[in-house]
Amino acid sequence: MSARVGVFGGTFDPVHHAHLRMARAFADELALDEVRLIPAGQPYHRVEGPRASAAQRLDMVKLAITGDARLTVDEREIRRHRPAYTVDTLRELRAELGAAAELWFLVGGDSLAALSSWKNWRELFRLANLAVAMRPGFDPAALPPQVRQEWQARQVSDFSNRTASGTIRPLALPPLDLSATRLRAQLAADEPVEGLIDPAVLAYIRRQRLYR
Repeated sequence: MSARVGVFGGTFDPVHHAHLRMARAFADELALDEVRLIPAGQPYHRVEGPRASAAQRLDMVKLAITGDARLTVDEREIRRHRPAYTVDTLRELRAELGAAAELWFLVGGDSLAALSSWKNWRELFRLANLAVAMRPGFDPAALPPQVRQEWQARQVSDFSNRTASGTIRPLALPPLDLSATRLRAQLAADEPVEGLIDPAVLAYIRRQRLYR
């Protein structure tokens, strides 16, 4: 059987329990062999850059995934030293994994709505399947027309019919009301964050004096 690999990109500034919960649910729901967490090096879509450095965010992801063999960290966007475009990352992964590998890219419903603004966005479907993390209130009818057309044509709910790329699957991932923005604010205010972030990551943040 060909490998089943999931890709979960993000700024991870810092990585927290909602990220890890989503990565594990992604692996469970699609029966993936591996989920690669890919910290963004230079997120081109953000007005302000990350608060922690690329090296620090990479360190935190490595600490957070210790002990779960299905979760790995992929450093390629950190090492790229130029704006990170998803299509470039998926091209590289497809070349490395081969044509038969089942490749999944995880996006949120808000990212799906903006998909047509991404670089070479239609090529994403040639390279991978899209797994969409559904949040309460997500309405496919509200998607932009181009994206809604792809949603209607490519959406598949039958997980027994598996392909290397080209489908869109909505995932029922468990919601957790936690954001990195709010977590940074709590850390800056020296509020307790135990239970929201991995203890090893929290210890690293305090050693590095991040988000103060």
